[in-house]
Amino acid sequence: LIYDSFAHYLVTEKGYDEDLLTLAPDSLDFCCKGLVFDIEEGNFLKLAEDGTVLRASHGTKSMTFEEILEIYGRKEWKHFNTVSGMVSRTAKYYLYDNYFDLPGALLCARVVDSLDQHDGQKKYDFWKDIVAAIQHNYKISAFKEDCGMYFPEVKNHPDKYLQRCPESVKKWLKQLKNAGKILLLITSSHSDYCRLLCEHVLGNDFEEYFDILITNALKPGFFSHTPNQRPFRTLENDEEQEALLSLDKPGWYSQGNAIQLYDLLKKMTGKLDPKVVYFGDSMHSDIFPARHYSNWETVFILEELLGDKGTVPAKAESEPLEKKGKYEGDQLKVPYFVSKQWGSFFMDRLPGLENAEETLVHTWSCKCISTYSTIAIPSLEAIADLPLDYRFTRFSSNSSATAGYYPSPPRALLPSEDSAMTK
Repeated sequence: LIYDSFAHYLVTEKGYDEDLLTLAPDSLDFCCKGLVFDIEEGNFLKLAEDGTVLRASHGTKSMTFEEILEIYGRKEWKHFNTVSGMVSRTAKYYLYDNYFDLPGALLCARVVDSLDQHDGQKKYDFWKDIVAAIQHNYKISAFKEDCGMYFPEVKNHPDKYLQRCPESVKKWLKQLKNAGKILLLITSSHSDYCRLLCEHVLGNDFEEYFDILITNALKPGFFSHTPNQRPFRTLENDEEQEALLSLDKPGWYSQGNAIQLYDLLKKMTGKLDPKVVYFGDSMHSDIFPARHYSNWETVFILEELLGDKGTVPAKAESEPLEKKGKYEGDQLKVPYFVSKQWGSFFMDRLPGLENAEETLVHTWSCKCISTYSTIAIPSLEAIADLPLDYRFTRFSSNSSATAGYYPSPPRALLPSEDSAMTK
């Protein structure tokens, strides 16, 4: 749906090739989290932890090792410094690090293919049109106005796109609350869309699970901005009201910043430095900023651990993995399975230069996980049945690159599995 929403806009509003509207069933294999789009060159890159390019494609077409060496060399990619500082607002590159964004990567790659075919272009300037497509489909008023393709379709067929929350997770949320924990929901979605999702996923009583709800949080700015740069606002009928000077009580708010939220948490807990554990699925918008700016504990929800047969919790094995993220048409694979084109999310082979041995290296995405997450889990379900005082091993416990994966590290990171790496 995300792919179609953007493609439809490009074709109908910006005059792009109609071929963009049809997707071959196997084309979703291109979607792999952790890719960086080098916008000017029209290339997608998979980076090693030291910033060198491990794999690349021009549009959807994989580049050979020789082509990669010729364009990028065996050195740190020129924008690695800014991308590894999680700076995202630039016309030079875009980091695809969550499933909501990922269909856009495939669309951009196909746009490059199309422009090459018709115009023989060497430098690309279509990114502004992609931004316009995102804006058209997701602007704050789009849900209310039935604008774009995305919101109207989710409103009309929520069951097709949303999975209901397992009972074990609902029970866990209630246990946390009963144990005196303060529960927060912080989302960049606007309140009207958030309500639709939560009613469908958790039920009509979803507000009872949380003490504080913050919508249109505009992460990562929620963590990096100061109170006067981004104050909290109250909501009336999903319309944002005047800015608040401070946050005085629990409730539902819009926008805001982590500094004033933390002040409220101090007040509510009576503690000088209350501990916050933040769960998120985007390294760039959730995990990095919550750790870097707010020094919160971070739990990274990493579906790639589900696609790794070594880490499926025993209880889940009775249910075929495919059911967990069913797409229409049996040929479409669940996105967290290993991409044939891009290989493992965690490790890859770096060919040796001049007949030297190839080496196995961690990807940059993998390095970010052990650097910025306290722990990484495949889903909330994986921990919902654990006792509330269960002690997890952190990534930082012994500076280990694997310690924080629960229930176990991905197979690609286990030494005995080198031979099983996706070639």
